[in-house]
Amino acid sequence: MNADIRYGKHNVSFYRTHPSRGLLGGRVSIDVFGDNFMPAYTEGDNREVVATDTMKNFVYAMALEYPGASHEGFTAFLGDRLLDTYPQMNALRIFVREIPFTAHSNKLLSPLEDDYGTVELELGRDGLRSLRCGRRNLRLVKLTGSAFRDFARDAYTTLPEVSDRPLFVYLDVYWRYQVTADGVSDGKGRIDSEAVRDAVIATFDDFVSMSIQHLVYEMGTRLLARFPGMSEISFDAENRLWDTSKVSDADPKTRVFSDPKPAHGSIGLTLRRDA
Repeated sequence: MNADIRYGKHNVSFYRTHPSRGLLGGRVSIDVFGDNFMPAYTEGDNREVVATDTMKNFVYAMALEYPGASHEGFTAFLGDRLLDTYPQMNALRIFVREIPFTAHSNKLLSPLEDDYGTVELELGRDGLRSLRCGRRNLRLVKLTGSAFRDFARDAYTTLPEVSDRPLFVYLDVYWRYQVTADGVSDGKGRIDSEAVRDAVIATFDDFVSMSIQHLVYEMGTRLLARFPGMSEISFDAENRLWDTSKVSDADPKTRVFSDPKPAHGSIGLTLRRDA
């Protein structure tokens, strides 16, 4: 019998404050891999098992010790310290979700129910294996400057063609680095997720798209041009355009919309830089 095993602690929230580096908040999920833990499954022998409650406390301790200010750097710092402290761990997968705040002054902040940065890291005894960063939960509405027409039609097609429409998209953006180590440093090679968000918003604002596919391709090509440290950019997009409920007789561009049905379009794209 063969088995793949993992265990860990998920959704550990932390808020680290510092006089000059400010507030660093996030939610951490850790998965641990290693055959050393197999006796816990097969024999009930827990002598090698690091309790998940211990992992939670370890996150708090490392958040206090971490000397930097980025979620990417903290994720790598946490992973390195876990492997240094617990030799029975062969490899780790760590996911960190930013808890975003907006600053009103150098001491006053408020939490945001908004888009947020993410870090997904895999680390083994052989070093950093993979890193994917992201900006998730973008919600963007454009009132004009989007179209969808000249698509395939048949007996099942009821959707009308439109040359100009509002467009409401849900968007998650992910990227990988040409030099993976750049992403977990606090140096100039790290790409700030807020800068990616701002670039995506700027493209949505000024680009007249013929479809969401057309839009995310333009976003991707612009991001690769702007950030030379990116090796790959990916998008998960959803069309969440509202349903039209009422149109003005006097001015057809004035409309009332309502929330759409649960069914929605889903579009994916990954662009990789040429070697």
